[in-house]
Amino acid sequence: MEYISHPLIKPKSIERRSYQLSLAASALLQNTLIVLPTGLGKTVVALLVIASRLLNEDGKVLFLAPTKPLVEQHAEFLRKKLRLEEEKIVSVSGETSPEKRPEMYKKAKIIVSTPQVIENDLISGKLDLSDFILVIFDEAHRAVGNYAYVFIAKEYMQKARKSLILAITASPGSDIDRIREVIENLYIENLEIKTEYDLDVKPYVTHKDIEWVKVDIPKELKIVRDGFERALKVRYKRFEKLGLDIEISNATKKELLALQEALQSQAGESGNQVYFEALSILAEIMKIQHAIELIETQGVEALRRYLRRLFKEAKGRGSRASKNLFEDPVFRESLIRAMKVSIDHPKVEMLKSILKKQFEENEDSRVIVFANFRDTADKLVEELKKSGFRVEKFIGQANREDDRGMSQKMQIEVLEAFRRGEINVLVSTSVGEEGLDIPSTDLVVFYEAVPSEIRAIQRKGRTGRGREGRIVVLITKSTRDEAYYWTSLRKERMMYEMLYRLKDEIRSSPSSTLSDFIEIEEEKKKVVVNVDSREMRSGVVRMLREKGAEIVVRNLDVADYVLSDRVAVERKTVDDFVNSIVDEAKIFSQIMNLKRSYDKPVLIIEGENIYGRRRINPESVRGAIATIAVDFGIPIIFTKNEAETSDFLFSIARREQEIKKRHIVVHSDKTKRSFKEELEYVVSAIPDVGPVIAKNLLERFQTLRNIANAGVEDLVKVPKIGKKTAERIWRFFNTKYDDEEIYLSGKEESNP
Repeated sequence: MEYISHPLIKPKSIERRSYQLSLAASALLQNTLIVLPTGLGKTVVALLVIASRLLNEDGKVLFLAPTKPLVEQHAEFLRKKLRLEEEKIVSVSGETSPEKRPEMYKKAKIIVSTPQVIENDLISGKLDLSDFILVIFDEAHRAVGNYAYVFIAKEYMQKARKSLILAITASPGSDIDRIREVIENLYIENLEIKTEYDLDVKPYVTHKDIEWVKVDIPKELKIVRDGFERALKVRYKRFEKLGLDIEISNATKKELLALQEALQSQAGESGNQVYFEALSILAEIMKIQHAIELIETQGVEALRRYLRRLFKEAKGRGSRASKNLFEDPVFRESLIRAMKVSIDHPKVEMLKSILKKQFEENEDSRVIVFANFRDTADKLVEELKKSGFRVEKFIGQANREDDRGMSQKMQIEVLEAFRRGEINVLVSTSVGEEGLDIPSTDLVVFYEAVPSEIRAIQRKGRTGRGREGRIVVLITKSTRDEAYYWTSLRKERMMYEMLYRLKDEIRSSPSSTLSDFIEIEEEKKKVVVNVDSREMRSGVVRMLREKGAEIVVRNLDVADYVLSDRVAVERKTVDDFVNSIVDEAKIFSQIMNLKRSYDKPVLIIEGENIYGRRRINPESVRGAIATIAVDFGIPIIFTKNEAETSDFLFSIARREQEIKKRHIVVHSDKTKRSFKEELEYVVSAIPDVGPVIAKNLLERFQTLRNIANAGVEDLVKVPKIGKKTAERIWRFFNTKYDDEEIYLSGKEESNP
């Protein structure tokens, strides 16, 4: 075996690997993000860069990691491998006294720290980064939003005289815009990607067997789940009857949370009781959905613990939603069934069987079992101890009701015991997914699948480090487990595709920086704009055509204009926008569909004097705008007229297609409509008829023919249809094709 020879690295301490040397050499030239699977030596690459910088430059090094166990791990590694006095390598966290830190910074050559401490000390003036020659960001995918990495990087680039940034991660995620944000926030100029399939990496990759072990959900648990699902359907019906025109039955948890925030804003401003009722129903829905997830993927004990907490809430000063659930006979019946069920989830026995076989084959094995929930972790530890396994849990620091977290000291002690073999099974929540350096782990068990590609990659990286390892994923058939598993695989494939695409983009830039790349305008092609057919009546389409855009007219399910595979625009005149607020918050339904379908949705509000409309209080308008921008995260562009709207649309389309090299892709909020949805879609396109009235019309008349033949006196009997709307619907079906002026004037050819 060959070893690295370097004045600052201890002899025969670091194996010589060509891919690590090439990554380090690249990272020494410019600010670099390295994506390298767990177990292939990201910390070794960081060590090589540290040693080179300290040898050739005068200054200090800052090594950042998100948790104290990781900080301690990195500091210990550097002390063992570098030819530096141990006191020159200090580890700092929130537990380090603020009064002692300035003196530690002064004496140290390498500071390993959690980012929140460094951010606080930079703000308070306890630390100055001007003489730091290198900053390393471990788990760099966290550098988004307001995370401390973002502030530190900006401060460092502004203050340091000889700056260099190294960012390292095993999994930055599959969202290319999030990766771009990381790159921009950390001032990255170079992206390096290595996978287990690269020729220079393959010799060092130990084999990992991945097994998917499927279990059937027992009949008793199915009965409990079915009861909760009945209670869920009742809430969907109740929400629908509120008339908010918002479809929630297929909404994700993330979408429900965004809707909840939006409705809270509207409820506070308008005082409308409907919004308060909707909020309570949403809270009930999310609580029931969580119960269903527990029964499907975790087991009875986790469900019982959750239900006990809900009961405590309902009996105390808890939420109205909890009280409502326990007053519902359908929910209560399922709760009683859950409390009486004697059979546990088959995953528990399957896990015991897998572990028993593992230790029979190798009694010195180390096993990590990952579970999403603390309740499950507690249950598994209890069950595995009964079966004679040397097991402990590894959870986060946060204290919850009747559930104390683990201090950083306790976390470190448990990890050390695991490394020494005093513990041979570690049951860990998500806190164990990032950065655990346990080379001898032979088996990793996912107690449930996870939909996140980042978490899945990190979990898998806990084994196969130094010797062969196994990964077992426990999946309950025909449940959320299966959906989550396939989601994580798809996202993992997308991640690498996007990373390589992004790497090519950065390399193709003359300056090799992302920020410059974004501004480059190469050979221009024809700008294409997909336009909804209903927009053809506006002057915007004509003006786009005059600017040279190629117009493609389509019946768009979502949005008025599609400008790329990720950007779609909903255009509202001021009157349209105000009306959509008054009309049972219709705007929020449209916004939800838009956000579900496109990564970068935009709302354009066209016209002036938006707050001067008589139909609505200005505060309600401001509240709706704030909700869309803040809660749904959708940018809003205000334009004076059609000309300015066309200017913005053309500018965005050109930037997406010419500069960003993105193609037009039309999405739908649903892949395929049911027959009923097709009918509702057709009827909702009639002037003055939205989705709610369309459904009411179809429920009364059943067929399109009957609606077309109905008279005004029949139409006004339909809920939410007044005389004017009824007359307009009648005219729509009875005015001749060539008599548009008669239709628009409101005059009938014959008495309706």
